[in-house]
Amino acid sequence: MKVVLVAAALAPATGCILPQEGSLARYEYVESHMATPCRIKFYAGSDELAERAKAAAFAELAAVDAAMSDYDPKSELSRLNAAAGTGPVKVSEPLYHVLSVGQIHSWLSDGAFDMTVGPVVRLWRQARQERKLPSPEALKATLELVGHRKLRLTLDAEGRKAVLDRPGMLLDLGGIAKGYACDRALAALRRVGVTRAMVDAGGGMALGDPPPGLKGWRIQVADETSKVLILANCGVATSGDWERFVEIDGVRYSHLVDPKTGLGLTNRALATVVAPDGIRADALTKVISIGAVPRGMDIAEELPGTEAFLRWREGERLQSARTSGFNALLQP
Repeated sequence: MKVVLVAAALAPATGCILPQEGSLARYEYVESHMATPCRIKFYAGSDELAERAKAAAFAELAAVDAAMSDYDPKSELSRLNAAAGTGPVKVSEPLYHVLSVGQIHSWLSDGAFDMTVGPVVRLWRQARQERKLPSPEALKATLELVGHRKLRLTLDAEGRKAVLDRPGMLLDLGGIAKGYACDRALAALRRVGVTRAMVDAGGGMALGDPPPGLKGWRIQVADETSKVLILANCGVATSGDWERFVEIDGVRYSHLVDPKTGLGLTNRALATVVAPDGIRADALTKVISIGAVPRGMDIAEELPGTEAFLRWREGERLQSARTSGFNALLQP
């Protein structure tokens, strides 16, 4: 289950031009960034403009990937992780922005969203590969390195700085960086004059002006065929264990890790969030999936320009909840 564009299957083609609508033609391109196929769709007045727009958008996606990947030892994030426990480290404005937004969501959710979860994520990746739960001793050791209060950000005359309090701490931006990358790519499209556009990075999206003659982009809530959102000029994201999970000793664990337990979620949560931009939508899906009901949904209800849908399992029963304005976004 994931947020997908209606009738927009992922194809291996690098680009295509669809029939014109008025003076604009519809363009679609796919490239791989952040270990996922990233799709951009937009309307432009010429092939030349479309090529410039495509190059600008994918360059932004590549830049975020290069700076914020925890898999690349040369990335800015990896350099910051390597300096854990050594004091303040100067960071770029983009990384500082992502860390700042992430920390806001950590405080809002009392740590349900936590970028310091890196040590646990790495331990859980190993557990998923081996199909064996981590030992209590390993979990305890890694959990001692986790906690959003152990990450401190400062901004002064010397610039932007981040501090990871303890050696061995690791930041993981997998729960927020894709939404930010979509925002960056959408902004790049706008700078070259393309405003009717959307960027999809595998579950996280940033949407610009709607297609010509329409009120918004049609976004299907994954695994909920009756729910189609009509959206424009916002971010939308879906997160859950519909594709990435592992069964260990008869228990199904999500790839999403609870920072408080160090284990994958077992409630089969699926959260879809609409927010003012992609970065906030991305982060809030984890707040809601991990925070669950009622606190996660209460947070979404309180935030301006934000609506959410959550489905989860209690025992053998599927439950669902939504914010008060979610239904108004659905196709009539």
